[in-house]
Amino acid sequence: MKQTTTTGDQAPTGGMSAKTRRGALIAAIFLMATSAIGPGFITQTATFTTKLGSAFAFAILASILIDFVVQLNIWRIVTLTKMRASDIANAAIPGTGYVLAILVIVGGLFFNIGNIGGAGLGLNALLGLDAKLGGSISALIAIGIFLSHRAGVAIDRLIVVAGIAMIILTVYVAFVSQPPVGDALYQTFLPSTIDFATITTIVGGTVGGYITYSGAHRLLDKGTVGIENLGAVNRAALSGIAVTGVMRYVLFLAILGVVASGVVIDVSGKGANPAAQAFQAAAGDVGLRIFGAVLWFAAITSVIGAAYTSVSFVTVFKPDISERGRNIATVIFIAVSLFFYVIITTPPAQMLVFVGGLNGLILPIGLSIFIYAAWARSDLMGGYRYPRWLLILGALTCALTWYMGYKSIGPIFALLTAA
Repeated sequence: MKQTTTTGDQAPTGGMSAKTRRGALIAAIFLMATSAIGPGFITQTATFTTKLGSAFAFAILASILIDFVVQLNIWRIVTLTKMRASDIANAAIPGTGYVLAILVIVGGLFFNIGNIGGAGLGLNALLGLDAKLGGSISALIAIGIFLSHRAGVAIDRLIVVAGIAMIILTVYVAFVSQPPVGDALYQTFLPSTIDFATITTIVGGTVGGYITYSGAHRLLDKGTVGIENLGAVNRAALSGIAVTGVMRYVLFLAILGVVASGVVIDVSGKGANPAAQAFQAAAGDVGLRIFGAVLWFAAITSVIGAAYTSVSFVTVFKPDISERGRNIATVIFIAVSLFFYVIITTPPAQMLVFVGGLNGLILPIGLSIFIYAAWARSDLMGGYRYPRWLLILGALTCALTWYMGYKSIGPIFALLTAA
């Protein structure tokens, strides 16, 4: 079976220095983290915390546990096979790689429309710019990065800096909002309400669709593959999950503090921006500016992550595409996303919630293929004996995501027609 050739910023695994490998792992961690904590998740968190209160903590916990199983399996399998997700799928079940690629690319396109909308909302809160103008400017910045001759280095540096800034700013707002931490911790494990549509949407916004493969494909492009790198890759996956888990919970607490104080947050109006309202209620105009910065950092890195990862699936249709060719395809992908963002009339916040749900419906399809590959096709991994406990957890998680998708498909698509 021919394996996919990785792109030009790959370093040969055998000659990789400790510093280079560390840089590759950090880049993968933050690409996964910033993709998982994008504008969709921020908006979803504000919307569902307003709706469910402390009980939303259970959905956060569920997303972290599902994230743990999904990412450990995906990163491990991609690392061991040295192949992209679509090529693994084709090798395991012929033809499924093309189906997976189409689903991820289409889901990534919808997600990127929402990401550009999130960037517009961010600049609106930060600088007062019209949301459409702010989204357009942000998309052009992302296009400029991919047109650069040092696109790989620029991407890695931007996502690390933006990720750190997001964490610091959100921790500050969580401290100021003074949330009911005790009740939140209690309902993390014993929720008063369980809403499957909410869990599916938040899972889709944090690990569904393209997000599942973002960090793994970045490792592949950097050449951090093979059984000799497996230990480091596992540690990186766990670190990424820890970073995203802490960030998700801190963001939830920041908004919960506002909701618990009795502030009414509008989540249904045409111009509603629930997360902005929460940050402003917590810290005044300074909080609104902080929200703008957090949302813009989250959005611009997610625009880059969604475009980069979605286009990485194009290689299943054109295996010999060059790095420059992929960058051009990525620019086109962002431009198409921008075009649809400009003409679509669905409010940005509403679109961000919907695309999370859509990607949550895509997740079980790809995960099913990967679990089958791990269970039945050890030859793709050089005969590596896959840990049975991880396989069992993967199969159970897969069944759970199918069930949640079945229960949630109606409510998720209803979001597009909600007032």
